[in-house]
Amino acid sequence: MNREELMAGKKRIVVKIGSSTLTHAETGDMDLVKMERLVRVLTDISNCGKDIVLVSSGAIAVGRKTMKITERPKEKSVKQACAAIGQTRLMMVYQRLFAEYNKIPAQVLITKLTMINDINRRNARATFSELLSMGVIPIVNENDTVVTDEIEFGDNDTLSAIVAALIHADLLVLLSDIDGLYDDDPHVNPDAKFIEEIDYITDDLESMAKGPGSDVGSGGMATKIAAARIANDAGADMVICNGCDMKNLRHVLEGRNVGTLFRAHKNENFHLIDYLTKEH
Repeated sequence: MNREELMAGKKRIVVKIGSSTLTHAETGDMDLVKMERLVRVLTDISNCGKDIVLVSSGAIAVGRKTMKITERPKEKSVKQACAAIGQTRLMMVYQRLFAEYNKIPAQVLITKLTMINDINRRNARATFSELLSMGVIPIVNENDTVVTDEIEFGDNDTLSAIVAALIHADLLVLLSDIDGLYDDDPHVNPDAKFIEEIDYITDDLESMAKGPGSDVGSGGMATKIAAARIANDAGADMVICNGCDMKNLRHVLEGRNVGTLFRAHKNENFHLIDYLTKEH
């Protein structure tokens, strides 16, 4: 099945956008033009009758900029304070932008504990289902303000894949600051080769992935490969593409050869609770 045929049937889509894509590299301030374009595309996709969930990073980055903290904080308490400050400002911007297009967003903050506990997980799934049936666009982030080392996802690539598995999404799109997957870091190696499609994630592929590439976000290519494994095992295709141009999201859904496609290979033995409770 080619990409156009594959994408034509997508009904429930999770989109993840990273901190480095949401903010200006030069100043750390929110990139309002890019956010407005994201909101416009998401609204248009929703208006086509598709379910959309946005997993948005940026709370800590926005909070640290607000408090004029120049370096990424290392202390947990400072991170959590920045998250508390930044999350409200981030949602305020989203609220205003979505209102311009007569679309209602909703904030959903979760922790790993939400997913591990059977009752909480069922409640979370039911809440997502109800919001989507209302035509609302849930905006998800980890609840960084209260999370501890023992119950944190650690990065929103993983969180977005878990959300995709939870709500039975059929597509996960990671909007990154890179065009997709390369066989080496293209920021360092200009001869790095682009990989258009991955049919199955191998150990060699995972070992090829590099660590975080910016001081803003928390996830590098390794976390994206891990997210792809979760999404694929749960039955969802995943695409990594460049979020610098929000048209890429539309192009992905049109079936164009944009980004790297990780094709789903549903694992009948995959259970979300098993993944969440095992050591990684």
